[in-house]
Amino acid sequence: MSKIVELFGIQCDSGDDVSLALKRQICPFTGKRCFKTRKSRPDVAIGTCTVRYQGTDVIICPNRLLERNKVFVDCIHLLSLHEPGNDLYIVPEVSIPGGSVDYVLVSAQRGKVKDFVGIEFQTMDTTGTVWPERQRFLQEKGYKVLAKDVKSDRPYGMNWKMTAKTILMQLNHKTITFENLNKHLVLVIQSPLMKYMRKEFSFEHVEGVRIGDAMHIHSYDFQLSGHSVTLGMENRVSTDASGVAKCLGLQAEARLGLEDVCRLLEGKLKEEYRLVLG
Repeated sequence: MSKIVELFGIQCDSGDDVSLALKRQICPFTGKRCFKTRKSRPDVAIGTCTVRYQGTDVIICPNRLLERNKVFVDCIHLLSLHEPGNDLYIVPEVSIPGGSVDYVLVSAQRGKVKDFVGIEFQTMDTTGTVWPERQRFLQEKGYKVLAKDVKSDRPYGMNWKMTAKTILMQLNHKTITFENLNKHLVLVIQSPLMKYMRKEFSFEHVEGVRIGDAMHIHSYDFQLSGHSVTLGMENRVSTDASGVAKCLGLQAEARLGLEDVCRLLEGKLKEEYRLVLG
């Protein structure tokens, strides 16, 4: 069985032809060229969205989480000041104290921010390289590949500890900012990473969902929908800034005024960022 589960968004066990995807090198979730390229061949996009590791299908590309904009729709309920008629925007890469936020879901009325939710993506970081496995999959499908690639014994692994610790340390800083603003920050992850964090860190206090908590965690995994596989929410929990700190035993202060953030977001409300439903 191939260890490559998805290549350019195509399920590798579906039997679908990947020749056009290999030629175009377009990520179906962004509509842009896949950003993962080989250092030795920057013109070649790797295109691996999901791999199989120890019997589990593990997402290794954050853009895989963009499927159908579902993760953003699942955050709309946290926009407590959103009203019918307001426009919704998905603003990428917004800088705040403690770092930057991958996306901010904004509810705006006539160009003025009424509410917003910060959204962080975290997928698994790999060790080694998945390239030999990718090339073996293509060889099995009848594509011509370099012999040295398929003969390579370089393995890949999952950097569970570093991935989990890094995102929790970042959240420790950012949650304080959002809590001070009385706003929400959502971490979007895959279920296997959530299970690892529960097992290796102090998560006993992170149970259930409270709308008043600043930090929310939405975990997703693959679900069968008809004859296709899509991402669906598996679980959600929440905590506050002190709860995030308790997971690591760390604390940090970072303050930013609400008006400052709204002013920053209003300058980024481009038409291309508008969230279109349906």
